[in-house]
Amino acid sequence: MDFSLKNTIKAVFFDLDGTLVDTAPDMAAALNIQLEAHNKATLAHSEIRPHVSHGAAALLKLGFNITLHDDNFDNLRQQYLNIYADNLAVHSRLFEGLSELLEELDRAKILWGVVTNKPEFLTIPLLQQMNLLERACAVISGDTVTPSKPNPLPLFVACQQAKVIPTQALYIGDAKRDISAGRSAGMKTVIANYGYIQENDDIKQWNGDMVVDKPTQLKQLLFG
Repeated sequence: MDFSLKNTIKAVFFDLDGTLVDTAPDMAAALNIQLEAHNKATLAHSEIRPHVSHGAAALLKLGFNITLHDDNFDNLRQQYLNIYADNLAVHSRLFEGLSELLEELDRAKILWGVVTNKPEFLTIPLLQQMNLLERACAVISGDTVTPSKPNPLPLFVACQQAKVIPTQALYIGDAKRDISAGRSAGMKTVIANYGYIQENDDIKQWNGDMVVDKPTQLKQLLFG
């Protein structure tokens, strides 16, 4: 597939966790703070990292071996979210090369935005603290519209806000639901293989248009 995209793509949308921003350090730290509060052993960052894209439910399953059907799940979930909300941008950073990519997109007058399943009460302050919110043409969180990804609706809404049609947009994500949503929306899709990919993920089955193994490859993909 010809990925000379500069002249055809008018908007680039990013998943947030594991694609645009490396949020794993703060999300892992929040889980370990919670585990310590419950007198449980903390976990290595490398053990937590692959689960981050799947949110609090996946992290609680990892740390406490519970699911959303357990009686104590809601309380533990709220506790985790409170801890994380107080520590959103301590160690979270744009992935390597993405600051330069965003600057290049701005110079080329290619719009960019965020479409994530992260809830709005976490997404907005995180982007604010990273000085990204005002620069984004659209920010669609997991509870901005329903249903969320893998349904394509959030991507359609992002396109409406950016005033582009889906065939003029590119979606980049590190989870199967991201690529499914992008494909269903009619967008070109890129799998961020540098993100929070789990060992049992077979990214070949996701049918993305392109795979990048390093975040620095995104600039070359878009601008040659």
